[in-house]
Amino acid sequence: MLEKIKQLTKDTAVYGVSTIVGRFLGFLLVPFYTNIFPPDQLGIYSNIYAYLAFFNIMYIYGMDVAFMKYASLEEENKKIKTIFSTTYFTIIFSSILLSFILFLFKNPVVEFSKISGNLELIFYYLLTILFFDTLVLVPFAHLRLQRKAKKFAFLKIVNIVVNIVLNYVLIVHYKMGIDGIFLANMISSMLTFFMLLPEILKYLQFSFDLSFLKMLFKFGFPYLPASLAAMIVQVIDRPLMLILSNETQLGIYSANYKLGIIMMLVVSMFQYAWQPFFLNNAKDENAKEIFAKVMLLYIVVASLIWFSVSLFIPEIIHLELLPGKFLIGEKYWSGVGIVPIILLGYLFHGIYVNFQAGIYIKEKTKFFPYITFSGAIVNLVINILFIPKYGIWGAAFATLFSYLTMALIAFIFSNKTYPIIYEYKKITSIFVLIILSFTFLYLFENLSIIYKMGSFAVFFAFLILIWKSRILSQSK
Repeated sequence: MLEKIKQLTKDTAVYGVSTIVGRFLGFLLVPFYTNIFPPDQLGIYSNIYAYLAFFNIMYIYGMDVAFMKYASLEEENKKIKTIFSTTYFTIIFSSILLSFILFLFKNPVVEFSKISGNLELIFYYLLTILFFDTLVLVPFAHLRLQRKAKKFAFLKIVNIVVNIVLNYVLIVHYKMGIDGIFLANMISSMLTFFMLLPEILKYLQFSFDLSFLKMLFKFGFPYLPASLAAMIVQVIDRPLMLILSNETQLGIYSANYKLGIIMMLVVSMFQYAWQPFFLNNAKDENAKEIFAKVMLLYIVVASLIWFSVSLFIPEIIHLELLPGKFLIGEKYWSGVGIVPIILLGYLFHGIYVNFQAGIYIKEKTKFFPYITFSGAIVNLVINILFIPKYGIWGAAFATLFSYLTMALIAFIFSNKTYPIIYEYKKITSIFVLIILSFTFLYLFENLSIIYKMGSFAVFFAFLILIWKSRILSQSK
């Protein structure tokens, strides 16, 4: 038992580090793109990748999750090969079919998604990316089942590094412009597939189990609407921004949205550590007290990071990486005001992750579709109502309120199934501090660095006072 827990912790750490390193490496493309491309070109790129994210879900339609479900129940190698082969041949067939349908409707797809540049080539790049990205999902899922965390992490990081290098070579040396982004992605996706090919051929055999296919569909298809809802929360603001505003505004919004990566990484690290922690400690007699303290600690740390980044973000974006080249290009600086809003949205996403504990412990995962759909609806409504009038600010607040909604509804479901007495007075005090600080940030935008240091010291002091206050402690 202890060895299994150790293995779980070790694997979680590897997956967590690889994901965080991967996202950080991916972030390196932001200063690269914003110092090369004008906002309208970056806007087109962001919009296309938003649609790519939706098509990725359509191509896999929950089959990777279904494969993991049934393959994990089998111990015989022969049966696992049958499961793998049935799943894989089904995905190959459906991917070819979907790609053919997209090819038939190429002109409407190109027009709707606002693809610019070399239309023919970019469209074919996208089809190839979708196809090969789908073909590696089940092999990656199988690596996770086999607990080959290091190999999983290595392949993921190689994909990102190759993508970054190719971006530089194709855009800077070969002057391919925005086309180079998609070609680099296509090559890195194909490379990942060929690196996984020995793993695929090892388990692929010419067998097909129709009865198992029915089980796959039954388990996998319900994930499709929930996954689409979650994706709406994450990327629907891009196409809506383009429809309701313009390419330039979308480019500025996307670049500054990416600056929220600092809080996103914090939430990712917390999530990778939190899930095995609450599962391993659920039976502890003091589990609920521990979980309440974790929530408070997360909010304290996340709020400190939120204020720090929000306060110093003007100085951060002015960092000169090379002569005349900044963290984000000068043409994108007008959108830096949305960064505190995006960071706060990710802070609430971390609270939502925290509330997942009770739902998982009590095996009430049926609640998750309600949570994600609620967030998606809020996101859509606010975007549609406020982008036409407030532009990037409307989209930023849509992100914030969608994650806030998900956190609140997750709290309702979690509290219903697994009630925890959180330190509500302290948490409320911290959010009062955040609201006051939020107002302060926008009223006094041009403070000198000395005043900013003083403001940080005051914020930090208040957090310490709240953390240590006995008056604000929850009564027993």
